[in-house]
Amino acid sequence: MSHTVRSVIAGEREAAAGRTFRSTNPATGELVAEVQLSDATGFAAAASTAKRAQRAWADLPAPARGEVIAHAGQLVRANAEKLARLVTREIGKPLKEARGEVQEVIDTCTFFLGEGRRLYGQTVPSEMPDKELFTFRQPVGVAAVITAGNFPVAVPSWYLVPALLCGNAVVWKPAEYSAASAEALYELFAHAGLPEGVLNLVFADGADTFAGLTEALGAGTVNKVGFTGSSEVGARIGELCGRHLQSPCLELGGKNPMVVTADADLDQAVEGALFSGFGTAGQRCTSLGTAIVHESVLPEFLRRFDEATRAAVIGDPTGDVLYGPLLDEKFAHSYEKTLGQIGTHHEVHGSTAIGRIGDARPRAGFTGDATGLYYHPVIVSGVRPGDALFDTETFGPIVGVTSYRTLDEAIELANAPGYGLSSAIYTTDPAAAFRFRRGIGAGMVSVNNTTSGAEAHLPFGGNGKSGNGSRQSGMWVLDQFTRWQSLNWDFSGHLQKAQMDITVVDPDLEYRLP
Repeated sequence: MSHTVRSVIAGEREAAAGRTFRSTNPATGELVAEVQLSDATGFAAAASTAKRAQRAWADLPAPARGEVIAHAGQLVRANAEKLARLVTREIGKPLKEARGEVQEVIDTCTFFLGEGRRLYGQTVPSEMPDKELFTFRQPVGVAAVITAGNFPVAVPSWYLVPALLCGNAVVWKPAEYSAASAEALYELFAHAGLPEGVLNLVFADGADTFAGLTEALGAGTVNKVGFTGSSEVGARIGELCGRHLQSPCLELGGKNPMVVTADADLDQAVEGALFSGFGTAGQRCTSLGTAIVHESVLPEFLRRFDEATRAAVIGDPTGDVLYGPLLDEKFAHSYEKTLGQIGTHHEVHGSTAIGRIGDARPRAGFTGDATGLYYHPVIVSGVRPGDALFDTETFGPIVGVTSYRTLDEAIELANAPGYGLSSAIYTTDPAAAFRFRRGIGAGMVSVNNTTSGAEAHLPFGGNGKSGNGSRQSGMWVLDQFTRWQSLNWDFSGHLQKAQMDITVVDPDLEYRLP
């Protein structure tokens, strides 16, 4: 059963537009929602609406804003199973993972509801008498949030919750292919007590979104941009924001390495590679890109990884499976091109075929509908710098494997693609773990754990091609949605000039002990 989804500005559904996007279940092809798309004018109008609503929302005491966030978390918890099943139905994510994603929204709300009472500034001592110095966090104004659909509710919450808590108004543009999930999350937040116009939902394609954002930045109705998506689009958004002297919060792609040392527990490493490489069908920004394995254990690692991957159940995402279908037809087309990057010097492992699962390319134990966007898992050994499979994000169920001799070489290989989101090392040697941490350029490091997985109170974000150093989650994200303001209050009754009218201490620096 499908329904029509429209943009919501100031609490009102936008009138039917001329263009429609069909959000379908990638596991079955079933229509989930007809999405009425807005345009650049609609996006800019939403930003103007948010600007008008923001001041009154910021004037609400921060603890009261925290209560709204608490209510949102309670509503998500009360609707958790229905929301998770909608996520699974719309993007094909395994139900267990979808439930975990919804739990992350709840965790984020739980963490930040207390921040409403902890938006701390500081009282700072002055160098002059009868004068006090203070610092305050001020909301930035209006945040434009643009998110991908592979995590249609969790990742948006990383932006929406802190932005709203800090007193900002928001224009949220989710991915079209996860529109029904986005609308559901919007409704839960809207019913938590948000005033109309503080959170606005806009469905638009990429070109209209960029044009609308350009217009809004020019008009001064957007003061912060948060974007989760590809490195290519992130670079364009960063350039656009730079023209307006703004620093966006960019969470981009990854080519996440996993180093396996000679002393690693190989069963543990294989378990980690299986989940981080193929969970969500490899469609995470934190998915494993390349396993960099010490040459002495490479044959055994490959044997075990191949065996585990062949045994994994792939198919119907409502069941107990490693992964379900690709998110949408456009990702299937892109992944087909990625498979074309497998070269003659590579060796393929992990399944009975390469490409889309079906009668022509069957897979043992497959539990899905062959009409869905299901693809065989692929392990490609022999990848090396200069190969597209080594150098670029693949965004699909494919993992590269290469070898190394020294840890310095492993670190060099791990950094070579130029991304810097997540990384992992499997080792029993603490010295190797800390050497890896110091040398790796990634914003996140795991030891004997996967490249995937985030917690609501830990900073999330990357460097290089993976982002501009901004961080989401935990208290660190507050710096994205607030600006520091300083206040100096002189109650001496006369002008005291900093660095000039100061108390002078007269020490005897020539003194020496007898």
